[in-house]
Amino acid sequence: MLTKLRFSLLAAAALTMCASAADVRPTQGSPAGAGVVDPSMAPGHTQVIDGLTLTTDWDKVFELSDAVEHSKVVFHNRFGIKLAADLYLPKNREGKLPAIAVSGPFGAVKEQVSGQYAQKLAEQGFIALAFDPSFTGESGGEGRFMASPDFGTEDFSAAVDYLSNRDDVDANAIGILGICGWGGFAVNTAAVDTRIKATVASTMYDMTRVTAKGYDDAADTKEARAAMRKAFSEQRTLDYNAPLAKRAGGVPAELPEDAPQFMKDYHAFYKTERGYHPRSLGSNDGWLFTSASTLLNAPILHYANEIDSAVLIVHGADAHSRYMGEGAYKQLVGDNKKLIIVPNARHTDLYDDFTKIPMDEIVSFYNTYLQ
Repeated sequence: MLTKLRFSLLAAAALTMCASAADVRPTQGSPAGAGVVDPSMAPGHTQVIDGLTLTTDWDKVFELSDAVEHSKVVFHNRFGIKLAADLYLPKNREGKLPAIAVSGPFGAVKEQVSGQYAQKLAEQGFIALAFDPSFTGESGGEGRFMASPDFGTEDFSAAVDYLSNRDDVDANAIGILGICGWGGFAVNTAAVDTRIKATVASTMYDMTRVTAKGYDDAADTKEARAAMRKAFSEQRTLDYNAPLAKRAGGVPAELPEDAPQFMKDYHAFYKTERGYHPRSLGSNDGWLFTSASTLLNAPILHYANEIDSAVLIVHGADAHSRYMGEGAYKQLVGDNKKLIIVPNARHTDLYDDFTKIPMDEIVSFYNTYLQ
C-alpha cells in the first residue's frame, strides 16, 4: 500500500512542481518599452515581443469575459529575464486604477488559474496582471523549468515594477495574489517589498516547508533531508553533460486506487479538459528534478511577522494543505491580517470553482487596502 509519506516525497518532487514578428502596438497606459501583443491578430499566429514568442490565440481553459479587455504584455525582472503576462483591464475605465499582480499555482501557467483570478478582479474594476514565472510557460529564462524562492519572490516584485510604471495604475494602490505555491512566495514578497499594500494567498503552499519536511511535516528529519540532498547533488553531476536534464514528472497520467485524495484532485485538474494545458508543468513533465534543492535550505516565511501591510490567507476547510495556510497566518501580526477558511473546499477547489472561491471577500479586502 502506498503510504501518505511516500506520496509526500512524490509530491515534493513532482509538484515541486505541479512565429513571425508582426506589428506591435502599445495600448493605453503601457509604459515606454513594454511589449504588447496586438489582440486583433488572426488566430493561429504568434508574435515576437521583446524576444519572447507569444501566441495570439485565446488558449485559456476559461472563456474571455465580455466585461474586460485583454492583451499580452512582456516585462522584465532584475535578473534580466523577460516575463510573459496577460493583462486584464476593466471596460469603461477612467483615471488611475488600483492594480493586482497574480501568479500560480506552482507548476501551472497563466492560462489555467491565475488568469481566471485576474479576469474576475478586472471585472470588479482592478487592473490585473497574470504572469508566467521565470523559466516557465511563455516567459524567458534558461535553463527551463527551474524554481527557487528567490526567483518566485523577484518575479512578483518585477510585476509591481511594471504596474507602477503604467500610466493607468495608481502606484500607491498595488496588491498581489498568489495561488498554491505562489501564495507562499506572495507572502514572502510582502515581507520585502513595501510598495505592496495588500496581499492575498489563496490555497497556499509553503513550498520550502513541504519540500524540507514533507506533507504534515511527516519527514522532518535530518536523515530525510540528507537523502534528498544526496539525490539532488548526484543528479546535478549527471545533468551537466546530458542533452536534457532530468525532469521530476508532473501529475501522473494514471494513479493507483489507493492514491490519496489530494493526488486525485490534482489529476482531476491538471490531466483533464478542466485544467490541462500543453505549457503547464503540472500537466506534463514537471519541474527539473534538481529544482527542489533550492527549496530545502531557504524557509520563505521567516520574516512574515514583520509584514506591516495587509494580508489575507484563504484556504479550504478540507484541503490537505490547510495547515500551511494556517501556519503562515499564525506568523502574521496586526489587525490588517485575516484568515478565511472556506467550508467544504479542498485544495484544488480554490483553483477554479468560483462558487467556493470567496471573491466577494477578496474584492472587499482589496477595496479596503488599495485606496
